Amino acid sequence: MGITKKLAGFVAELAYEDLPAEVTGRAKRLILDMTGIVIRARNDAESTPSLIAAVERLGLAEGKCSVMGDARSYAPTAAALINGTLAHSLDFDDTHAEGSIHSSAPIVPAALAAAEMVDASGKDLITAVVAGYEVQIRLSLALNPSDHYDRGFHPTATCGVFGAAAAAGKLLGMDANGIRSAFGIALSQAAGSMEFLADGAWTKRSHVGQAAQNGLICAVMAAEGFKGVEKAFEGHAGFLKAYSPSPEPDKAVAGLGESWETMRLAVKPYPSCRYSHAAIDGIVALMKEHGFSAQDVEEVEIGLPETGWKIIGGPEDKTEPQSVVDGQFSMPFCAAVALREGGFVWDDYEKHLKDETTRSLTRKVKTVVDPRAEAEFPANMSGVARIKTPNGDYETLVVVPKGEPGNFLADEEFRDKFDGLCAPYLGEERANRLADSLLALEQANSVAAVMALSQGGGA
Repeated sequence: MGITKKLAGFVAELAYEDLPAEVTGRAKRLILDMTGIVIRARNDAESTPSLIAAVERLGLAEGKCSVMGDARSYAPTAAALINGTLAHSLDFDDTHAEGSIHSSAPIVPAALAAAEMVDASGKDLITAVVAGYEVQIRLSLALNPSDHYDRGFHPTATCGVFGAAAAAGKLLGMDANGIRSAFGIALSQAAGSMEFLADGAWTKRSHVGQAAQNGLICAVMAAEGFKGVEKAFEGHAGFLKAYSPSPEPDKAVAGLGESWETMRLAVKPYPSCRYSHAAIDGIVALMKEHGFSAQDVEEVEIGLPETGWKIIGGPEDKTEPQSVVDGQFSMPFCAAVALREGGFVWDDYEKHLKDETTRSLTRKVKTVVDPRAEAEFPANMSGVARIKTPNGDYETLVVVPKGEPGNFLADEEFRDKFDGLCAPYLGEERANRLADSLLALEQANSVAAVMALSQGGGA
């Protein structure tokens, strides 16, 4: 049986009762995490006003689907686009280390729109989201993410459209042939360019939203009988051969339904590229252990795996970020903020991007490819922090950054992150009701009723 057929059959046949309790619990927490990010981004991301204006101009600002943090309802495709773009606008969303990928941002928004279209239950949503995670992550693993990046693609979006199609198709009640056709249609929509790194453009956000939107569209088209190609993944011009020079197709289906990649998704404690997090953890730990401050720092060297270094370290100069996007993908800036704040939160971008003390500190940070971090890759996005001060030189290697499955956030840390992001816009009482409902999502008869709790703030 071909890869496309196997993945389609897995999606179509998956039932909530098939999911281990740890998988459903993880999925609920990932949905909660994404929700807080979306609500803050709806109200606070600089790219949001133009996104909403474009949707309005296209006549898509009326419908029955929800955008978190927004008092209005939208057409299903617009809700998927907006929620997906917002979910990735802060670069604060979940990650899969080996797949070098974000999962919730393209998948959950497509699933939410489809769930509201058919008035699905919480159990239906959880099952569909897990199906989408498994498809998207496995495709990225099969591509070999580093090779895919080298071709200029962003796997979160390119693989995300298939995960979104899987999740939406599952909620629409499609059989295996229908899901397979949705994959075949989505093959022509797999896109996402890394060129945003060159100029700080907002396209990394939008192409993840477009993956959610397009995945929903592909599923609906297939559900209505539109025929897609049969070998979307393994065909001669299929996804794996066309998008990677050295794919490993077996990884797409290895352990399918037995080993859950969902459990290998990590949650970010900092709103920056995941490759920066181990080094930030290291900086914070060294400051606590040795008692120095940012004013004491003479030089900083950050060691990264090669793939991460190419994104947040070089070869272009990363010491003069001008925008939030620049900052999110600048290891020197992230290190400087961590040195000044002893951590990193979303509001630090506004505080530090134009701050000359921070910018001066940024110019003291050098990044290199470190053999120890490289040896841990791709299983871990590790990092080394080396800091020179008048009183001594300090160094630490962080193999597993905070938020990874082996160093996961505690429930109270999830709630702290969620509250910090959305309570200012929903209020404490409404935010608590929403969080409690999402963490008990399997009890909800209607996803729409839960989503209604998120509709506050922006309009």
